[in-house]
Amino acid sequence: MADYRKNIEEVEEEFATNIQSGLTETEVNERLKNNGKNKFDEPPKESLVKKFLVSFSDFTTLVLIVAAIISLYTAIATDHGDYFEAFLIIAIVIINAVLAIVQEGNAEKALAALEDMNKQTAKVIRDERTIDVDAEDLVVGDILVLESGAMIAADARIAEGSQLRVEESALTGESEPVEKDPDFIPEDEAPLGDRLNMIFKGSTIVNGRGKAIITAVGMQTEMGKIAGLLNDDHNQKTPLQKRLNQLGKRISLIALAAAAFVFFIGYLQGEPLLEMFITAISLAVAAVPETLAVIVTLTLAYGVQKMAKKNAIIRKLPAVETLGSANVICSDKTGTLTQNKMRVRRVWTHGDSVVDTEEGMTDEAMEVLSVAALCSDVLVENDDNELVIKGNPTEAAIVRAVEENYHTKAELEEKHPRVGEIPFDSERKMMTTIHKWGKKYLSITKGAFDVLLPKFHYGDVDQAAIVNDRFGKKALRVIAVGYHLHDEMPTEITSEALEKNLTLMGLIGMIDPPRPESKGAIKRAKKAGIKTVMITGDHVVTAGAIAKELGIMKSRKEAISGAELQKMSDDELDGRVKDLSVYARVTPEDKIRIVQSWQRSGAVVAMTGDGVNDAPALKASDVGCAMGIAGTDVAKSAADMILTDDNFATIVDAVARGRSVYQGIRKAINFLLSCNISEIFIVLIAMLLGWGAPFTAVQLLFVNVVADGLPGFALGREPAEAGIMDEPPIPRNESIFARGLWQKIGLNALMFTVVALAAFYIGAFVPSISYFVQPSFEVAQTCAFLVLAFSSILHVFNVRSSCSIFRVNLSTNKSLAQMAWLAIGITAAIAIIPQTQELFSLVSISFNHWIIVVLLSFVPIIINEIIKFHKAPEVDPEEI
Repeated sequence: MADYRKNIEEVEEEFATNIQSGLTETEVNERLKNNGKNKFDEPPKESLVKKFLVSFSDFTTLVLIVAAIISLYTAIATDHGDYFEAFLIIAIVIINAVLAIVQEGNAEKALAALEDMNKQTAKVIRDERTIDVDAEDLVVGDILVLESGAMIAADARIAEGSQLRVEESALTGESEPVEKDPDFIPEDEAPLGDRLNMIFKGSTIVNGRGKAIITAVGMQTEMGKIAGLLNDDHNQKTPLQKRLNQLGKRISLIALAAAAFVFFIGYLQGEPLLEMFITAISLAVAAVPETLAVIVTLTLAYGVQKMAKKNAIIRKLPAVETLGSANVICSDKTGTLTQNKMRVRRVWTHGDSVVDTEEGMTDEAMEVLSVAALCSDVLVENDDNELVIKGNPTEAAIVRAVEENYHTKAELEEKHPRVGEIPFDSERKMMTTIHKWGKKYLSITKGAFDVLLPKFHYGDVDQAAIVNDRFGKKALRVIAVGYHLHDEMPTEITSEALEKNLTLMGLIGMIDPPRPESKGAIKRAKKAGIKTVMITGDHVVTAGAIAKELGIMKSRKEAISGAELQKMSDDELDGRVKDLSVYARVTPEDKIRIVQSWQRSGAVVAMTGDGVNDAPALKASDVGCAMGIAGTDVAKSAADMILTDDNFATIVDAVARGRSVYQGIRKAINFLLSCNISEIFIVLIAMLLGWGAPFTAVQLLFVNVVADGLPGFALGREPAEAGIMDEPPIPRNESIFARGLWQKIGLNALMFTVVALAAFYIGAFVPSISYFVQPSFEVAQTCAFLVLAFSSILHVFNVRSSCSIFRVNLSTNKSLAQMAWLAIGITAAIAIIPQTQELFSLVSISFNHWIIVVLLSFVPIIINEIIKFHKAPEVDPEEI
């Protein structure tokens, strides 16, 4: 039988403990040894070796590894001892893996530091003494001492309690505190929220005091059971990983086809087979953009750094880009879109006199709040000039409204000391206190209007009923305040004597308000084509009102309750999911269904949340975003990203950064493939024309690694272009070459091919260029190499923006210009210095040849400028 269906004596006997003296240290140590610590099981951490192997599983990386092996084999087979190419490819692969592992390691360290800041302690009775212990050292049978404001570190059966109220939103999603009763024993099975004699790990005591016997720790707690669900899920590939894998396969097929074709042409032309095999393999290696994986990793890492400055810790690099594809954000309400702090919004006194506390405060409204504050049990503290109010959230909201409007609870109590009280209980649903009021005595009663209505005999009761309905439709929680003035101190302090013939003083309407930045963030997301969906454990009326205020929904038809959702099949949900914006009273299983339904519709889903009840959905979503401050450990371990400021707006900033990252990766692909594809065509055409191979393998690798690589490394730091959040989201299945990228690459490759072949032809066949340097195959190779390298480097200024380079400020990305000049300098140096000339199979060329090389190198950039001069918007580096 479950512990919540047993009486205290049975629980004490089952766990061999004593409610007064607790366990002995010997018993605690024995139970720790047998059952382990009070913490969740952690998945085994991957070793460095395994992380390296995983990083090598990418298709493009595998192609590079195979190419390196073949290159190494041919170097050995031909006995020419040129291992430079193979070792360079291997070095690039290793650098890429190291970058990814280091970045993810930094994120894990940041998370570990966050967890250390949130270490829990608990107050327990052991050896007849009350002591504070580390929450991880709690064992079943320990006696928890419950106090207002304490976090509950394990599941426990309440043994003693006085006015105990517990906030369980982290577990159930319900923002209203639950009143607990140690004597409650249900006859049948009860759902989690109805186990009134139990407290659960992750909850908070908001009022009262008591003792409880720990019945479950670690993975056996209700939180732990949900955490266990997460272990069954497996990581899915992100849209970026899928796109890059697809890109790698396409490039590899093109490279293999080109290599086979070159080999076949050489065979027909009678070239030596081994030499043609080496040329074909060199072309295959050159066709693969060796630096693409590194540039993508650096772009993602830069995105991570930018996100960290905006209060987001990215746990896995690809999650940055995935956010850029997000078109649905499924968000928890309590603590994510709202502040999880009740606030007074309206005060009614008489007639139509309703005061909006956000706009101002009247003396009459202040009087109602002051009287209600006297009838409360919250504790008010001042922590470094910051107001801290501990206790029942409803009472805390009333007292906060008073404290923020030139009064303090302490002043009120000093002027009108409490001399008697009838505490709140679940049967009466009201609270009464008695205060000295000059020479008389005032009894103050507060509670729900519907409950107090029969008690009011004086005041504008009919109008109050109308106002109460209006407040309810706005999802305000309504507290009625009544009083009775006594000439003498009442002798009978009972409900029957004091809670009758009351004068209605006023109504107080309060709500858990939205975060100030949430509305703007949701509007910004909507403009970017992203739908925000609210998923909450709160009542549908409350959730709907908040959703309307935030701009999430317009019509009641867009809201649905968990009970209605559970009656729907997956097919029915799939048919309606795009029309629903609010899900209320939902379970953790419901949240997963909602996320998966959106995913089946083709959406890329980001899920935000803070409670353990959000964790399974965080794991199932494409990008899980947990709250770093209010978020539970379970939520944070399930998420891909941690928002350290618990700010919903940060997720929208992350989407913008993700789009910028994806934009940067597309620019890198344009930059690299334009050159790589041109290399294939240059070699193919030259071979078909009988000119021979226009480049050596080392020359092609130099162009790929230095001429393309150095500027490409800085391309990831390019600021986002203006209007990036005005565009629709990137479809999940969209090719990385969509929206004209193939055409751009094709045009650029064509221009590189033409200018490089022109340079080769001039160097090989035009004798009138120079009197001192005669046409030759070596001169042709040198000219073609220099034109390809220089035009490729200059191409980075084309791809950095969709608008003219004359309208883009170079200072917005200084590193790009610096890397471009460095690459140009290195390229020129190896063509001039005799030692490097020999290493790269180059020769000295005349001044006239150099002029032709420079002029041809500028042709692609000039043509691009003509095409886009009047088309592109200006770059706004401040947008991201």
